[in-house]
Amino acid sequence: MKVLIPTPLRSYTRQRADVEADGSTLDQLLVDLDRRHPGIRFRMIDEQDRIRRHIRIFVNRKQVYDLGRALQAGDRVQILQALSGG
Repeated sequence: MKVLIPTPLRSYTRQRADVEADGSTLDQLLVDLDRRHPGIRFRMIDEQDRIRRHIRIFVNRKQVYDLGRALQAGDRVQILQALSGG
């Protein structure tokens, strides 16, 4: 399944904006994404297995909050990362 990666996380994907990953749930997809691109999951998911505050994940243009969200083969996953600073 296609996963769209935000610019701040592309250092994990060799600067690729879209990558492939597999999983029947969002959590499984992120685990597979991390297997293919080590370290990327930790930037999105905290130690309590929750999506970090500055990360938004969308499946088919709808924001997802639950890592247990079931995925279908044709789903499109987009990850957004908020930038902050002063």
